[in-house]
Amino acid sequence: MSEPSLPKLPKLIVLRQQYPRRALADPVAAAREALAAAGLERRLRRGMRVGVGAGSRGISNYAAIVAEACRQLQALGCEPFIFPCMGSHGGATSAGQLDVLRSAGITEATMGAPVLSEIEPQALGRSARLGMPVYMDRNAWAADAFLLVNRIKPHTDFSGVIESGICKMLAMGIGKHRGAQAYHAYAIQGGRYEEAIREASATVIATGKCLGGLALLEDAYHQTGKIAWLAAADLPGKEEALQAEAKSWQPRIPVAALDLLIVDEIGKEISGAGMDTKVVNRGVHGEVNAWPSAAIQRIYIRGLSAHTYGNAVGVGMAEGVSRRLAEAIDWAATRVNSLTASTPRNARLPLVFDSDREGIAALLATVGVAMPQAKIGWIRNTLEIATLAVSENLVDEARGQIGCEMIGESFDVGFDGEGNLRSPFPAAAAVAH
Repeated sequence: MSEPSLPKLPKLIVLRQQYPRRALADPVAAAREALAAAGLERRLRRGMRVGVGAGSRGISNYAAIVAEACRQLQALGCEPFIFPCMGSHGGATSAGQLDVLRSAGITEATMGAPVLSEIEPQALGRSARLGMPVYMDRNAWAADAFLLVNRIKPHTDFSGVIESGICKMLAMGIGKHRGAQAYHAYAIQGGRYEEAIREASATVIATGKCLGGLALLEDAYHQTGKIAWLAAADLPGKEEALQAEAKSWQPRIPVAALDLLIVDEIGKEISGAGMDTKVVNRGVHGEVNAWPSAAIQRIYIRGLSAHTYGNAVGVGMAEGVSRRLAEAIDWAATRVNSLTASTPRNARLPLVFDSDREGIAALLATVGVAMPQAKIGWIRNTLEIATLAVSENLVDEARGQIGCEMIGESFDVGFDGEGNLRSPFPAAAAVAH
């Protein structure tokens, strides 16, 4: 079957949005200073086994910061180990979660500390107020103490005073598959995500084993902009302030509306929902977000990221995907993750197209405007939108929203011999194709 002809599209141009640059000159030194100020020597004694919880997100400088946490614990005479703190990710298996950490550069060889993975959690009973069953990583439970390392950022499934961060890691992350499943099942009733996180994290803190966590904030360019120590006794209060700060740093698609958004890749390390709902203005349950973001008629996704390992949650928010994406899906991993998070709609397969040319032609034919006048945006992924491409008819609007630097000249949308796009983002080209 021949591909549909594609009328001439508007030219695109790559823009770099001018957000404040907050990248730390030396993130490892900043982590060291935060840990030194934490006063851990007052709590820890030589010979203590101390866990370091590491998650699955694509966090800048993550492996180096986790390694520094281990070194500082060793300097205090403790015996650190690393444990996966990522709910059901990695296919909800012990080996799969080790693979996720390995893909982030976290191994015993690189960290100088053992990496212990056990998917079967320790049951802590039920939470005091809500009566939820609460769980925690079995190795963390057996340790003398533990700390976490995680990024604080807006969550993809809900809006609250606390969202993604240390408290969520103390709930959904450390609770493993069983815990994440239990808390999401509770949260789905009436949208009580924040309530479930607060209740479960408080129960874990009450064990007395949690020291606290290194909280990382990233700027609009996905660079480490701030590192702070949050003691267990200061949670969730101090995290609330950091969450507000993180939200103020978030980049946006700088236009009011798009007819089509092209996304080179989605993945679990990019966002818990595969792609950030607060960027694409879609919800994991099929709703539109109450968030200041562009209204997008159609989304076309080109591929899965290399480090999502076939987990394709997020496809359900799009209208179309490439066939190469569809064929790369690990349905077992996708099914486990979407059911654990109580978001089955987020894993529904949209229309599948044999090439990017076919997908773009078909979707643009449904937006109600002639293709030369279509408003098109193109991003590598929803984590890296400070640099994006937009059609020429959006440049003035974008530059009116925020200062934008034009990178190069405007260009015609190009396709290779198989009808697939040539990405304007060089680092994404290998993944997208």
